[in-house]
Amino acid sequence: MPHTKPESHSRRERQIMDIVWRAGRATASEIHAHLADAPSYSAVRALLAILVEKGHLRYERDGKRYVYEPVTPREDVSRNALRRLLTTFFDNSAANLVATLLDPAERKLDAEEVARLESLLARYRPRKRSAARSKSSR
Repeated sequence: MPHTKPESHSRRERQIMDIVWRAGRATASEIHAHLADAPSYSAVRALLAILVEKGHLRYERDGKRYVYEPVTPREDVSRNALRRLLTTFFDNSAANLVATLLDPAERKLDAEEVARLESLLARYRPRKRSAARSKSSR
């Protein structure tokens, strides 16, 4: 099954993938109902067939209906997209990416977001051992 890159998806294909990822599993009619400015039902079915052919969705029959589910978890696709973004625009530097995201001219962070970022960064800080502990362990 060929796998294409997510950036090769049309806007509608991305919308459908988002719906299926959120739901975990969905029928064509459920997907159609959740699409903003939805195209015809047969157009949705055609897009689902394309996503199956591209290897992004699989389906199983449930009576007369097809139930679609993603082949790859959203987190994996997001991680791969972020890696491509880092490589393409930020010289493989997470610091450059974060600095761009934290640009105060772009947006303000609330206290909860700042606390979460500090907690995440704390995991990567080297642990300092106090002089007293290092002497007592000798």
